[in-house]
Amino acid sequence: MKQTLFNSFEFKILLVGVFLSVLLMVFIGFYGVTDLKKAETLVLVFGAHAVGGRAAGVGLCIYNGMGALLTIGYNFYIEVLIVCFTYAGFVLSTQRYLRVPWIITFMDRLNAKALGQKDKIQPYGWIGIFLFVMAPLPVTGPVIGSIIGYMLRLDLVRNLSATFLGTLTAIMAWFYCFDFLEHRFHVIQYIFAAIAVAVVIPYLKKIKAFIVGGKS
Repeated sequence: MKQTLFNSFEFKILLVGVFLSVLLMVFIGFYGVTDLKKAETLVLVFGAHAVGGRAAGVGLCIYNGMGALLTIGYNFYIEVLIVCFTYAGFVLSTQRYLRVPWIITFMDRLNAKALGQKDKIQPYGWIGIFLFVMAPLPVTGPVIGSIIGYMLRLDLVRNLSATFLGTLTAIMAWFYCFDFLEHRFHVIQYIFAAIAVAVVIPYLKKIKAFIVGGKS
């Protein structure tokens, strides 16, 4: 059967991302009616993950009193959702199904980051992707990890299993690390503040440009 956009696995992954997004909006909307503070936290956590701050997302949940199950489950859910969109978008733009200029520009940036790490991961295959995604470093994470897996031609199941398992492991590690510090040293607010600053710093120029452009 001829490969088309609509029968490709990547298009199905994109649809999964849309479905997960709808569920997320319903979930946040429910708390918007029943618990506004929690809804605000959930939105902030999503924003943290959107700029690559999974540690900040976990820290936000703990700081606002969310339990282990909700914190780990929600942060993992957000990462899976983001990967569905970025992985599918990357592959479909590479295969020229998606030709939207801003998507192509964004995927080119992801491509450059992935290429910079590909040779380091290639000798280790599945375990390399798993460790790369799990590692708490600025260039690591599930988005770049899944793209490297595609570049290494790992099949979809092996690629996404390494990516998602590495993500879940990292989120659990962050949670129990922060939880330990919070219960014993009561310094989670300072650690979270430091992480938040580290997440924001790379975007300061863009924020400044946006503010200056808005005033002009």
